Amino acid sequence: MSNKKYDYVIIGAGLFGGVFAHFAVKQGKKCLVVEKRPQIGGNLYCEDIEDIHVHKYGAHIFHTSNKKVWHFVNSLAEFNRYTNSPVANYHGEIYNMPFNMNTFSKMWGIATPDEAKKIIEDQKKQITEEPKNLEEQAISLVGTDIYEKLVKGYTEKQWGRDCKDLPAFIIRRLPVRYTYDNNYFNDLYQGIPIGGYNVLINKLFEGCDIRTNVDYNKQRETIDALGEKVLYTGTLDSLYDYCYGKLEYRSLKFETEVLDQENYQGVAVMNFTDRETPYTRIIEHKHFEFGTQEKTVITKEYPQTWAPGMEPYYPMNDEKNQSLFEKYKALADQDKKRIFGGRLAEYKYYDMDKVIESAFELVKKELEGATELNEEV
Repeated sequence: MSNKKYDYVIIGAGLFGGVFAHFAVKQGKKCLVVEKRPQIGGNLYCEDIEDIHVHKYGAHIFHTSNKKVWHFVNSLAEFNRYTNSPVANYHGEIYNMPFNMNTFSKMWGIATPDEAKKIIEDQKKQITEEPKNLEEQAISLVGTDIYEKLVKGYTEKQWGRDCKDLPAFIIRRLPVRYTYDNNYFNDLYQGIPIGGYNVLINKLFEGCDIRTNVDYNKQRETIDALGEKVLYTGTLDSLYDYCYGKLEYRSLKFETEVLDQENYQGVAVMNFTDRETPYTRIIEHKHFEFGTQEKTVITKEYPQTWAPGMEPYYPMNDEKNQSLFEKYKALADQDKKRIFGGRLAEYKYYDMDKVIESAFELVKKELEGATELNEEV
């Protein structure tokens, strides 16, 4: 008989850990959640400012075509009908996103899909060989005008490098729609939890013991001793003390301010696509929930070069980093103490629904025997 206090110790209180914790608790398992930040929720965490749910770690819009995932999140929180329709601001010129007939009509003064197609196809002909870099790849997909105004500056800010110095594979496709449709996502379902993401997060971790402001990597042995199994959702290089070197990421800096006005920009997300504006976008949080508060809260988002101690947001999935990650993954595969999952542990940029799908797979594998879980997921 084991004298360990918990069945599972879950490292990281983000979405992956939350989904697993939810099903483990449902099956009668005792779970301890250990989180480095002062609060649970990972990047989904919302802060209440002026009665507005502020997405503290960047805009999160839930979207999926997976009916099981949609049913699951709606069983925990009611979702509104928010539709993501961001706009792009290029030196004060406003364009609809994604690239669609509204974008093309504004850019070229045309009205029909045939006119738009002709312009784009003519401009794409500039690239006659296999694209050697991101600039050539983007022009081969959408032509020069859209690239120059809506892709180039934004991408260079995002990655901190000139598009000519970025690999072509970063942009495999740029969706072009020949309809007047500003709905950014093609998925069947999308929305924001009514009351903000904390409603969803609190439900996921219900029934768990939670310790925040605790860095697992500084006291691994003590924490490992508390549970039968450890689910680790953090970065693999830090777990193994950077023995092969550090994986690279892009990070973000957020500047949030309260404005004494009702409506600042008329949309939740405005992308700034010129190179000169230092931030990539401004988020006006009240529009995610159709807010009518007297004041508004905006956040400017600045991409940054990542350094240890900063939040790792976007993995640099180039060949060098990917091969380094494979070395760490080989260590994880042999790790008898821990199981792994989530975007940091997998060094992948995941949409939220894909994180949940991945957690479902671990639930099925790890918590087998719980037939109602397998039916549910």
